[in-house]
Formats: sequence, structure tokens, C-alpha cells
Amino acid sequence: MSFTLGIDYGTNSVRALVVRCTDGKEFGSAVVNYPTGHQGILLDPRDHNLARQNPADYLFGLEKSVRAALVQARKQKGFDANKIIGLGVDTTGSSPIPVDQRNVPLALSAKWRSNLEAQCWLWKDHTAWREASRITELAAQHRPQYIAKCGNTYSSEWFWSKIWHCAQVAPKVFAAAYSWVELCDWVPAVLAGISDPLAVKRGVCAAGHKALYSDEWGGLPDKEFLTLLDPRLADLRDRLYSQAHDASQAAGRLDPVWAKKLGLPVGVPITMGEFDVHYGAIGCGVKEGTLVKVIGTSTCDCGVVSADKTVPDIPGICGIVKGAILPGFYGLEAGQSAVGDIFKWFVEGVLQNENLHVQLTQTAARQKPGQSGLLALDWNNGNRTILVDQRLTGLLLGQTLGTSSAEIYRALIEATAFGARAIIERFKEYGVPIKRIVCAGGIAEKNPLLMQIYADVTGCTMLVAGSSQACALGSAVSAAVLAGAHPDFPTAQRKMTSLKKIAYRPKAAARRTYDQLYGLYRQVHDAFGGLNKSADLSGVMKDLLTIKEAVRG
Repeated sequence: MSFTLGIDYGTNSVRALVVRCTDGKEFGSAVVNYPTGHQGILLDPRDHNLARQNPADYLFGLEKSVRAALVQARKQKGFDANKIIGLGVDTTGSSPIPVDQRNVPLALSAKWRSNLEAQCWLWKDHTAWREASRITELAAQHRPQYIAKCGNTYSSEWFWSKIWHCAQVAPKVFAAAYSWVELCDWVPAVLAGISDPLAVKRGVCAAGHKALYSDEWGGLPDKEFLTLLDPRLADLRDRLYSQAHDASQAAGRLDPVWAKKLGLPVGVPITMGEFDVHYGAIGCGVKEGTLVKVIGTSTCDCGVVSADKTVPDIPGICGIVKGAILPGFYGLEAGQSAVGDIFKWFVEGVLQNENLHVQLTQTAARQKPGQSGLLALDWNNGNRTILVDQRLTGLLLGQTLGTSSAEIYRALIEATAFGARAIIERFKEYGVPIKRIVCAGGIAEKNPLLMQIYADVTGCTMLVAGSSQACALGSAVSAAVLAGAHPDFPTAQRKMTSLKKIAYRPKAAARRTYDQLYGLYRQVHDAFGGLNKSADLSGVMKDLLTIKEAVRG
């Protein structure tokens, strides 16, 4: 019997999962919340775009979660920590960290500890929207190929815009940083004892999707282009990396110091770091024709297409990168910047009662599609796909003096479903095959109402991943392949992943109403999103009332 360990860094916590390589059986797991900030996030009340994290929390959570998972695993017959043959790591992203020449985050030093710019720039930080816009503008003029693979728009959520913004607003922090390392590359490097940023093996997942890396143009953007942005970025390029790797490569082997801290064998291989949702796709059994939706605070949609095929450039998606998910396949990514965060904002922020989620869900489940007369846009944290515009905000239409909180709650769920449909339609429009959809994450597991609404809105059957920790499982699957427990990813996925028996299928009557509502959603979406600047929205409110009256009889 052999085992692998998957370590999954989420937005609010880190979790560790011990699985058996033969069949993916979960022997032990543990979740540790980040202790710093508000639910693990460092915020600034003066700027809602800012979201950072303390790198010390990553080290704290790493040791605590792994040790706790091993304690649980030891209670299972046949487990021995010495039989762990590999480690996999996934994280949020793009979440770059400024580090010194020893690969130590600046925020771990006393000088920078209280400086928000010296922390990890969390994926959901949107302070760099101006820089992202300028990168898009200059790339379109001088290097259109750079942004063609990421939907023709560079995002404020991504690597270069964040680093450039740091240089603009905190030049002393920028000057103190010898290099910048994505969280998904930094954790494996720490585990491997790598103390030189130039020696860190970088993953093509983060490099290709967020840093404009491609072998087609020799790696990262050339220095001439970076100089157009800011000469300081051109200088930094020499202190980053020249090559990025897919999951067939190891990021390193477990260092004796960390082996002792964690209670694991010295020298076990560590997978190349990938983003949580990319390894989550592997944990859901992704293959060509499967779209994986990892639904959490935000949602990420991932698919793969054989690298032997030609994939057209798709406007508005987050990237088409060879090897980003599975070796030998193009990885395609899209997503929504807020999903669970929208429900959390309404219940805990507006209603000020975190215990209302269940009650509102139960009440909303008794409503029929269109009954409330409400329509919402799912842009409370900007739009990631298909508009790629973080300066967009949420919207609620159709409320009256009789509108209830449960009706608003359902409208917000429906808004995220409409956003999901826009992504699916964009993929299909450009020939990406979608034969099945597999959903993962706590919301997919725990909220049947949302899942049924997604099925009714999209017209697609929604399947649910067998593991409640699909991202950590995907990391463990990758580690099993890397360590030789399985000959390839298809075999490992077939043996180690599963689906729950439940399937949410579209209901014809609900789908008819949602087709009407989606038509109105797209009118509002395209108008406020800038796709139709001459749109006449004067009929939307009355159309909502017409649907409402018809549903109520």
C-alpha cells in the first residue's frame, strides 16, 4: 500500500488530504484556517479592491494541517507515514509574493511585517486595474499575440499588473524584492528547501495563464515590451525564470528540515505547483469533453483539449495554455470573480446574520423561476469571464416594496447561474466540446437549490465530484503519477477519482422561463458590460413584471 498527500491552499484556509494510491480512498484530512486578518484576508477599509495575505499563515497552516491529517490517517488500518511516496501542492492564483534573495517573503521580516504591499497579493486583489488596462492597451498595439491566448484582455487579478502596481504605489517594497514568486511555486520550493528564487521551478499553469508566458515567444514577455510598461519590470525579468514546467516534472524533493516538521519521509517527490482549480479539475476526472466547475468564493471553469488539435483564440476567457492542467493537453480556464462571496456579502454583510443561509435557501426553494420579478448581475467583484472587467459592479433590477430577502437571495443565485451559462456558450461558440459538467466545492455538495438552478438555466446536467476536497485530491493524484504509482494521468484518474450518484437534470418548465430571463440578463449584461453601447433597456423592467405575472397566474 502506498499513499500520497495533497495540500490545498484556498482563500480562507489550507487543507491536507492523505489518500491511498490504489483507489483514492481518503485516509485522513484536516483544514486549518489562516489566523491573520479577516477570515485570513488582509483588507483595507479605504479600498475595497485590496486583498492580501500573510505568508506566515501559509507556513503555519502547512505544518498544522499535514500533522493533523497524519494523526487521523494513523487511525486507519494499514497506514504508515513512511508509505507516503509523494506530495502535491495547489494554491489560489494569481497570488504573487515579493521575496528576498533567500526566497524569504519580505513580509516575514520585521521591517516589512506591517506593510500591506509586502504581503502576498491574493488572487482577488484588484488594486491594479489601471495597470491591467495599460498592459492590455500596449499589448494590443505591440504584442497582440501575448493577450490573444488570454481572451485579448489582461486582468487586474494577474501577475504583471499586480507587480507593476506595487512598483507604482510602493517603490521601496518593489526595490527590496529580489524576485516575485507565485504562491503555487513558492510552497513546493519551501518544502524542497530551495533558498534561491532563481532555482525555484515554476509551473506553466501560473506562468501561462497569468504571466503571459509561452514557449512560442521564448517564455516571459520580452524586455523591450516590458520596458514599454516600466523599465523596472524589464530589469525584474532577469530575476524571474526562463522556463516553466507541466505536471510531468517534479518541483523538487522533500527537504530534511520539512520532513522532520511534518513527520514525512525525506526525499519524496513534490509535484509542480498548479492553481487549486486546475488540480481540482484532475480531482474531478477531467478529460476532453468535460467542463469542471469548482464553485467556491469564486468559480473557476476548466477544460482540456488534446495538444494535437488546434484550439482557436477565444475572446474573454482566462487562457489557453499547453500543459496547464494535464500534460499533453491545452488547459482552458474561465470563471466568475464572485459566487459564494456574493451570497456571503448579502447574508453576512447586508443582513448581518451568518445563520440565515439555510433559512433563506429553504424559502427560496419554494419559489418558482421568475416569480420574484427580479434580475441581478453577478459582478459584485467584477467580471472575470467573458468581459474581463474588474471595474464592473453588481446590479439588482425589479425590486418592489414587496420584495423579500429570500427573493433577493434566489435572484443572486440565478445571477451566478446566468454568468455560468455565458461562459458555457462562449466555449461552445468556439468549438470547445462540452459533453458533461462536473462540479466541485462545498456549494456544489451542500446546496441542491443552486445546483438545480444551474441545471435549469444552462440546460446541462450537473454532476458532482465524489470527493469533498477535489483540489487536494487532484494534487494527490498528480503526486501518485509523479511517484510512479500509476503510469499516466488517465489511469490515475480512473482509479482515484469518482462522482457522486446524484445528478441534477434540467426541468423543461423551469428552463423555458429561465431562457426568457437569460435573454433579459444578456440585454443588461451586454449594455452595462460595454458590448452594446446603444442598447435600449427601457423594456427590461416591464418584461420582468410580465414574466412575474405569468408565473403567479
